[in-house]
Amino acid sequence: MSDQSPYENLGVSKDASFDEIQNARNRLLEQYGSDNRVREIVEAAYDAILMERLRMRQEGKIKVPEGIRFPEMRMPSPQKQVVNSSGYSPSWLQRFWDQPSVSDILWPAGCYLGLISISMFVDYNTAQVLQLTLLAGLVLSIYFINRKENKFLRAVLLTLVTLVVGLMMGGLIAGGIPLDGLSILGKSISPNQFSAVLTFILMWFVSSFLR
Repeated sequence: MSDQSPYENLGVSKDASFDEIQNARNRLLEQYGSDNRVREIVEAAYDAILMERLRMRQEGKIKVPEGIRFPEMRMPSPQKQVVNSSGYSPSWLQRFWDQPSVSDILWPAGCYLGLISISMFVDYNTAQVLQLTLLAGLVLSIYFINRKENKFLRAVLLTLVTLVVGLMMGGLIAGGIPLDGLSILGKSISPNQFSAVLTFILMWFVSSFLR
């Protein structure tokens, strides 16, 4: 069978229509489908005929009906990767930017909001209160970061960096703008309180959104 021409292998004439060629192929596959060798011969003969018909079509010798799929067209086309433009971010940003759940955002936010309230509205020995709230903020930041990444030393380092940056930024901003007229709920804000509040906000942001 393999020594015959493709047309002879399918049992059709060279003038056979595409329908006849396809029907012959399907009939042979149904009859000898369990024989891998015969299946390979039938498929090879079918592809060879289609390639010949494709060449003849390109030369303008025949007209191929629509819907005829040539061998190279039967290969699955590679799927295009869909990019979600609305959620796209640069690769360098994805290495540092986390996508926390709602609870991972709200739970730290509630804790730091409580520390901000204490540092703002507790008058007894304000300096000591700020120190205690900053210490509590450190512990919370280390806890939240370590819980998310399970890297204690990195959590400590990142928390200390956030503390230093927050206090420095708070001091610079407080030194550059007048805080005498700034108040929350009728409570005036001192430069140290402003620095503490900014530090807590940074700690919440780092512990929630950075990886």
